[in-house]
Amino acid sequence: MLPPSRQQVLRLYKHLIRYGNQLQLTDKSYFLGRVRREFRENSKETESHKIEFNFKRGETLLRKGRIL
Repeated sequence: MLPPSRQQVLRLYKHLIRYGNQLQLTDKSYFLGRVRREFRENSKETESHKIEFNFKRGETLLRKGRIL
């Protein structure tokens, strides 16, 4: 399977930031910082299976509404 495109990754990032701004029972600053840090650390990743794994991890978080 092909890794997600840059546009898909950026869309996921935007959705995760919006989701984090709506949190009420979790520390928003921790969640938003973690999202930003994860994206920054993985921005140079070139292995497609790792990119795909992280992308699916983010999608699952949005879909289920839980922090992994």
